[in-house]
Amino acid sequence: MTDKTTVDEATRFWNEHYRTNRPSGRVNPVLAELAGSLPPGVALDLGCGGGADALWLAARGWQVTAADISATAVRALRERAEAERAQVTAVRVDLAADFPSGTFDLISAHYLHTPFDLPRAEVLRTAANALRPGGRLVVVDHGSAAPWSWNQDPDAHFPAPTEVAAELGLDPREWSVERADQPRRQATGPGGRTATVTDHVLVVRRGTGARG
Repeated sequence: MTDKTTVDEATRFWNEHYRTNRPSGRVNPVLAELAGSLPPGVALDLGCGGGADALWLAARGWQVTAADISATAVRALRERAEAERAQVTAVRVDLAADFPSGTFDLISAHYLHTPFDLPRAEVLRTAANALRPGGRLVVVDHGSAAPWSWNQDPDAHFPAPTEVAAELGLDPREWSVERADQPRRQATGPGGRTATVTDHVLVVRRGTGARG
């Protein structure tokens, strides 16, 4: 069970983060690359933040549930979704203690990092089990720290996609790894600052013969 003090601290941290940092409004490039050619279905965005990914998916016909611990982020996304008449349901969820209900064709977990305790492997394992047959779990992690990142620990370890896959321990008879690589890209941060960053990309697909 998550300690209430930790939950309160995490909530305050992320509320302040999204109150003082204006989201870019741009879809994450890996999601655009991977989902751009997929037929629309039901999607879940874990740690949705500013909601650009959720709105991008909705604009392409996806029915999206977007979850974040920050009430500030969720409220702002609800307002944007209403204004754009987007099929996005934004919900406040502490993933350390709960997980959105339902089954999904696509689950996106982009930069699901936090300075607070989070059983990340358990969350991602739960996500894999929430996939419909043929559905994909897209995990994109930081492989390096941008100059504007909240995590500037010089000793930070950025697990490789293969490490993340191994930690999940999914049965290869039911889930397969479609992609595990470390692409580099030019990123733009607050105030227009740019930097070359590395992403760690893991895409897991549930077998079409799996029980949904």
